[in-house]
Amino acid sequence: MQPGELIAGDRGARALREGDLARAWGVLAQVMDPEVPVVSVVDLGVVRDVAWRDGHLHLVVTPTYSGCPATEVIEGDIRQALEQAGFSAPALERRLTPAWTSDWISELGRQRLHAYGIAPPEGSTSKASLLGKPPEVRCPQCGSAHTELLSQFGSTACKALYRCRACLEPFDYFKCI
Repeated sequence: MQPGELIAGDRGARALREGDLARAWGVLAQVMDPEVPVVSVVDLGVVRDVAWRDGHLHLVVTPTYSGCPATEVIEGDIRQALEQAGFSAPALERRLTPAWTSDWISELGRQRLHAYGIAPPEGSTSKASLLGKPPEVRCPQCGSAHTELLSQFGSTACKALYRCRACLEPFDYFKCI
């Protein structure tokens, strides 16, 4: 190594340019959740922060729960999208605290979940359900509140399976956690 040469980990490092962070957020808004492909990782709230450090993008990512099997796929999709957009070697930091909460889902994300046929989380994470008060879950097909819980676990662990008693359609409910 010659004086002034960059070490291998610094290859591709550069100064922050005007608009880089906004462009990175725009790229991330196009990275869809692999389990619910109509909602982005930004709308889900799993991308917590985007900053510029040591000549590269640095992202803080919090999975919807610590055992989520899609975490590595999501991180790989994020990295690939950013690299294709010209961001060299983005650094992803997986942060588990504070734990992800469904309160972080954006309003657009909630609308997209509903349009896809998944009931978005109702209310906030007040933990009222721990005290025996079940959430009022509206059917994403007909809007009826006359629904019933079939299983605490739906197509993924972060969703519960419900059925509408009005239209009889089953549907996933994104849990309020």
